[in-house]
Amino acid sequence: MSWWGKVLGGAFGYMLGGPLGAVLGASLGHSFDRKRGEADALFYEGPGSQERTQLAFFTATFAVMGRVAKADGRVSPHEIEFAKAVMSHMQLDERQRRLAIELFTQGKQPGFDLAGALEQFRRECHRRHTLLQMFLELQVQAAYADGALDAAEKRLLLEIFAALGFSRHEFEHIEAMVRGARAGGAPAAEREPPLGEAYQVLDVPRTASDDEVKRAYRRLMNQHHPDKLVAKGLPEEMIRLANEKSQQIRHAYERIKTARGMR
Repeated sequence: MSWWGKVLGGAFGYMLGGPLGAVLGASLGHSFDRKRGEADALFYEGPGSQERTQLAFFTATFAVMGRVAKADGRVSPHEIEFAKAVMSHMQLDERQRRLAIELFTQGKQPGFDLAGALEQFRRECHRRHTLLQMFLELQVQAAYADGALDAAEKRLLLEIFAALGFSRHEFEHIEAMVRGARAGGAPAAEREPPLGEAYQVLDVPRTASDDEVKRAYRRLMNQHHPDKLVAKGLPEEMIRLANEKSQQIRHAYERIKTARGMR
């Protein structure tokens, strides 16, 4: 049974305790008062099942996105439209879409335990760096939905990155990629990137050797293979995002190859 099947079957309470379970329960209009200790124990006994990690990813993505949208004090129409675009991109059905909207709404509330939710999400992902990075890229994109990254949004994003074990350098790398993609106009997966952006995508300096560029490309393609990401806990609804990330990496590599005359 998929994570969504677990939710429909009412088994989510036994999959997620803690802050993520609380925000999910609130979004579904349920309480986890009964057997809360059992639910928490199931969550914190090491890395979870694929389905539970998928549920945690889905829950954290939209709840934290709501918190990011509210960082500057108000949620703009552009930020709401971005969240809806992600839902459409994931091809969510009507019930999944309603749940995502409610999670987004819960994340905006003053009582949302952001620190607790991030700690729980990090434990569930169990050092799955690529999975966490995809989550963070979505949050940076959400912050840029209104066209700019203001100081409050940047502070919050740095807090989120740190909570998930990412450095300021990694934040600056992802922020630069998102900013560059926005400046390019067309979706990153559908265009040839400028040369500087291509090096950013592969995370190698311009001084890297051809062999270093090839190794970076192969490593990233292996890490972002959709089947591997789903096996690690990426919800299947997000496989389209994983495919687009692979296309972005491939286009960046081809851009560098052309510029260098590589075979």
